[in-house]
Amino acid sequence: MNTIRIAIDGPSGAGKSTLARSAAGKLGYLYVDTGAIYRTVGYYAHTHRIDPKDEAAVTACLPEVTVELAYGRDGLQCMLLNGEDVTAAIRLPEISLCASAVSAHPGVRGFLLEMQRKLAREHSVIMDGRDIGTEVLPDAEVKIFLTASPEARARRRCLELEQRGMPQPYEKVLQEIEERDWNDIHRPIAPLRQAEDAVLLDTTDLDFQESEAALLSIIRERSGGA
Repeated sequence: MNTIRIAIDGPSGAGKSTLARSAAGKLGYLYVDTGAIYRTVGYYAHTHRIDPKDEAAVTACLPEVTVELAYGRDGLQCMLLNGEDVTAAIRLPEISLCASAVSAHPGVRGFLLEMQRKLAREHSVIMDGRDIGTEVLPDAEVKIFLTASPEARARRRCLELEQRGMPQPYEKVLQEIEERDWNDIHRPIAPLRQAEDAVLLDTTDLDFQESEAALLSIIRERSGGA
């Protein structure tokens, strides 16, 4: 079976998940939000009072963790942690930095790497994260680095949180985004960076429809009109 692998990387709050999910639906591909996978491990550490920055403690707990992806009829990805649906819980603001911390540990990355690659072997996928094009799927047919200014990302995040009934001050959200950017860029294992053969897509001045049109145009051009 011939499959197409589309890797979308970029910083937190750039709109990767929303755009990738929508594009996957239009193309009939499986959408894989790898950030949600790391958030699930971060959530486990958080709820079990494990310091997410403590590599030894986090790695030691991995045998107790079963992470599964499930997809509803609408194609939306749900995250299961030891059989429990934690899709909503992992989106709490405090889990973002936990996810960033645990994703820096080699043991965690190795634990989750084969799960991600197996999905890409079995399906045509749009997979988004921080290191998909550089580490997870280095041979992906299409690589895109999706970004926007920290200020634009903070505004979008504030709107998202407000819509969920969890409003946060703009200054706090911006600080968390800048902190996560620094952590992701400077971590020693699989840092956030644009792959040499990735197309840069900056959505700072684009609305959702314009961003999606640009994304689909790149995908179709690079995948031979798939």
